[in-house]
Amino acid sequence: GCGGEKMTDFNRLIRYLAYTLELLVLFMLQETPGLLPTIFGSRPLLVLPAVLTIALFEKELPAMIFGIVGGLLLDFGLSGVMGFHALILAVLCFLVSLLAQVYLQVNIVTAVFMGIWTAGIVICLQWVFLYYFRGYSLPGYAFMHHHLPKYFYTLLFFPLVYLLNKGLFQALQDPNAAP
Repeated sequence: GCGGEKMTDFNRLIRYLAYTLELLVLFMLQETPGLLPTIFGSRPLLVLPAVLTIALFEKELPAMIFGIVGGLLLDFGLSGVMGFHALILAVLCFLVSLLAQVYLQVNIVTAVFMGIWTAGIVICLQWVFLYYFRGYSLPGYAFMHHHLPKYFYTLLFFPLVYLLNKGLFQALQDPNAAP
């Protein structure tokens, strides 16, 4: 009935607000110098596991929008090309959402495997477009000693952020949806 639809819309709104708050908090943690220890001079991209695990639970359009928002935060924080990460994460979050709804059984294992290939794509594209094509010296050194540590450091956060987003999704899902 009408009451169920209102509850569904309210839960979705609260869930989207929670995701937005999560992105902002993770972005602040990621960007605060000295808060997280650096590994080989690299800090993790905490926004990355957030948007990619949100995409596991949400439909394509909201997943893509969160990808754009998270991407713009990364663009802003990494002072790269505005829209670079937003575009990549819009596409990846859309694909992850589609895969999760059609093919994947969403659990912590699939979240980690999804993180391995999606974070790999994002960090490799960062290196290619924001480092290699710009003609910086020693691109191989930069890849091995900066981008690779950042990749593995970021991967460590996928299980934790997955569990957070799974909890948010389950607590605030459609009350009429099948479990």
